[in-house]
Amino acid sequence: MVSRVIPVDSFDLVIFGGTGDLARRKILPALFRRFVAGQMPEDARIVGAARSDLDDEGYRAFVREALAEFVPKAEAPDVDAFVGALGYVPVDARGTNGWEELAKRMRDGVIRAFYLSVGPGLFGDLAERLHQYGMADADSRIVVEKPFGRDLESAKALNEVLVGAFDESQIYRIDHYLGKETVQNLMAVRFGNVLFEPLWNSQYVDHIQITVAETVGVGGRGGYYDKSGAMRDMVQNHLMQLLCLIAMEPPSKFDPDAVRDEKLKVIRALDPVAHHHIVRGQYSETKDTASYREDAENPRSFTESFIAMKLGISNWRWAGTPFYLRTGKRLRARSSEIVVVFKDAPHSIFGADQGTHRNVLTIQLQPNEGMTLDVTIKEPGPGGMRLLDVPLDMTFAEALGPEAEEVPDAYERLIMDVIRGNQTLFMRGDEVEAAWAWTDPLIAAWQARNDVPQPYDTGSSGPEDALMLMHRDGRRWRDIRE
Repeated sequence: MVSRVIPVDSFDLVIFGGTGDLARRKILPALFRRFVAGQMPEDARIVGAARSDLDDEGYRAFVREALAEFVPKAEAPDVDAFVGALGYVPVDARGTNGWEELAKRMRDGVIRAFYLSVGPGLFGDLAERLHQYGMADADSRIVVEKPFGRDLESAKALNEVLVGAFDESQIYRIDHYLGKETVQNLMAVRFGNVLFEPLWNSQYVDHIQITVAETVGVGGRGGYYDKSGAMRDMVQNHLMQLLCLIAMEPPSKFDPDAVRDEKLKVIRALDPVAHHHIVRGQYSETKDTASYREDAENPRSFTESFIAMKLGISNWRWAGTPFYLRTGKRLRARSSEIVVVFKDAPHSIFGADQGTHRNVLTIQLQPNEGMTLDVTIKEPGPGGMRLLDVPLDMTFAEALGPEAEEVPDAYERLIMDVIRGNQTLFMRGDEVEAAWAWTDPLIAAWQARNDVPQPYDTGSSGPEDALMLMHRDGRRWRDIRE
């Protein structure tokens, strides 16, 4: 199988925060890979913009170092050709320095994309100055990283600023989870196969689990994270988006607004979550690792590094089917997955001694992208009918062989979608606001109760009460494993 690479139109891409960690680790390597794949036109230009006092050559040296670290197999001729398309302008996001020079760098008649790889406090300032200095034209796009606000009020204020300078059709609120190959395959599996869609409802699905587990702590992000927590940092955006893709109705067509209309309906159908259906936790110290409070440098912090919850969706498709979400840091393994557990067969002809066997569809997002479907078969050999569950495996690395290494990183796909003007995998303003409208009351409720997160051991599956959240319903979490 050979991937078909479709070149994009000529563009000028400005990366605000062009010397930052995200640019080094993700954005610039993603652009380089698309350049090597032949997807970028020869006259495409990339301009870094930040406070650092660099010139074009200094920035090119910076990018060479980043590629050497994060794309170690990069060949020298490719690197030389790529950095030749780079430039740099020192810019003061809240002042006037550098803006006229940046405006002069922009060409007429090409797509202009502005990637805001900066703290959310600068989003509004940058958008206003892009408009003020005449760079926000009809062919412009602006890319905004999360967090998009910290509550409904701040999200609305930020939306107002952005739409004051750009049309909604030009705003790309990026969530890199939606660029993962398996997430998009989820839509293909659901809507491209008659096998699944008739079963994708409360009549046949017992429950659905969504897990995003990390082995790292908050590390150097302690100051930011302690003002955010797992609910704001992960649930309101990443897990909410995965939930929407799992639960939404089939859109009338694979069109940006048609897809996002259906996602919005899911968020608006979410039930309020009772406090006993939410478990919050903080990781404890070990002899080798610091506690969350030490990492956050806040000995009295009540911020959660783990959260698990049970929620419901009040619509015809999902009424009565529980969704279990969990995410946390310093857990047993790094793993992101969606598990769809189908109901038992209505009647077993094989006898009670054969136990319970269920079909389970597991969609692994990271670290090894792929899908498995557990089906029940007869165990080979004589001795009567003995049932056995075996997976039908579509792990990309095994199914596609060496070509699995060529599956684009999420940022590669999403940045090219920005240039193409395809918003399907990006959040719309009303979608973001609806997510905060559902999230805010949950946060306000536990703050009003002065809830204290439960401690949990590093390398565990989280607090014991998170296990009980499902045990009370006669269910269990899938083990966290890579």
